[in-house]
Amino acid sequence: MCDTLENPYLNNQKNISCIPEGEYKVRLRTARQSATRDYLHLLVQKVPDRKYILFHRGNTAKDTRGCILVGLTREQDRVNNSTLAMDLLMKEVINLGGEKINLIIKNR
Repeated sequence: MCDTLENPYLNNQKNISCIPEGEYKVRLRTARQSATRDYLHLLVQKVPDRKYILFHRGNTAKDTRGCILVGLTREQDRVNNSTLAMDLLMKEVINLGGEKINLIIKNR
């Protein structure tokens, strides 16, 4: 449905590493619940030693801050059309009921 961009794995360090391999619960998070995001987005729950790992808008590795960016197309260290990708992803999640979302992270 969309491409993603994350930082490389750097021992799960806050703001600079992607999250470790594993299975995580994900939930919808509204703009009211966020101090920094004024749109509906996703919160990855119970990441070891980390908090507030989000799926959110952004285009380059600098925008990730340890989170997961979404885009419609992808280039080296970049995703494009992030706002539209986020809107489409949220519509699909809501159409599927918006609950019981599982994220599986695997090493290629």
